Amino acid sequence: MLKDQTFLITGIADENSLAMKTAEKILENNGKVVCAGLGVTPFHKNISEKAQAFLDKNYNDFQTACHKVLGDQVYTAPLDVTLPESLDFLAKDLYQKDIKLNGFLHAIAMDKTIRQKSVKPMLEVTVEEFNETMNVSAFSLISLSQALLSNNVLQNGASIVSLSYIAAEKVSSFPYINISIAKAALERLTMEIAHELGRKYGIRANAIRFSPYMGSKAGNATLNAEDVEKAHQKSPLGNALPEDLAHEIVHLFRKETRITGEIRHVDGGFHIMG
Repeated sequence: MLKDQTFLITGIADENSLAMKTAEKILENNGKVVCAGLGVTPFHKNISEKAQAFLDKNYNDFQTACHKVLGDQVYTAPLDVTLPESLDFLAKDLYQKDIKLNGFLHAIAMDKTIRQKSVKPMLEVTVEEFNETMNVSAFSLISLSQALLSNNVLQNGASIVSLSYIAAEKVSSFPYINISIAKAALERLTMEIAHELGRKYGIRANAIRFSPYMGSKAGNATLNAEDVEKAHQKSPLGNALPEDLAHEIVHLFRKETRITGEIRHVDGGFHIMG
C-alpha cells in the first residue's frame, strides 16, 4: 500500500507512543519511516544542566525505542521545533541523504501548565505559557512544513496528518485547558494548509481526534484511569485502540485518496455523545 514511500514521524517519546504504532503500521504496509525526537541540537546555546539532562534523557528514550521497535537502521535525528535552525538542519540533512518525504505525522505537543495530573485554570495561564504551548503544539505544523518544502524534501502529492482530540472543540472533563486551545489552532492550521498546499503542490492535510489514551508518556502525565473508563463507557464502540489510529493514518497517507481538510474522529463514537 505504501511501497516506495517514506514518511517522517514526530512525537515518539517511547515504544508505547501513538506515533510509534503509526510508524510500525507504515512498515507493515511496505513503507519507510524516518523519525525525529526532542533532544539537544547544535543550536541549543547556554542551556542549564537541568535542561540538558532532560533533553538527553528524552532523546535517549526516543532513540532506544525507535531502534528496538523499528530496527537499528531506522533514521533518527534530534529536533526542536522552537528553533528554526534545528528545523532547517533536519530538512537539509534529509535532502543531502536523498530522502524524499511522501508525508509526515505531526504528533508534537507540550504544555507546562499540566503538572502531575493537575492543570492550571485558564485565567492563571501566563502569556509565556500560552505562547510556548501554541508554538510547540500548533505553529510547529507550519514551521516544519516550511522547512521541508523550502529544502525540496516534501514531495508534491504528499500527505500531512496531525493529532488532535475532542477537547479542541468542546470543554472537557479531562485535564486539558491551555493545550486544548493550541489543538483547536492546530486543527484550523491543518485546514488552512490543506487549502494552500493542496492548490500549490497537491498536498493533503488532515487532523485526527483520538480517544483518551494512557499508554503513552503524554497520556500518563495528564489522564487518570477514571477519565479513560468514562470515555470508554460513553463511546458507542468503546475507546479506540492505537491500532485503529494507525490504520486511519495509513489510509490518509495513501496516494489514492483525495481526502483533505478533514477533522477525522477515531474515538469509538465518543464525539457524537452529548
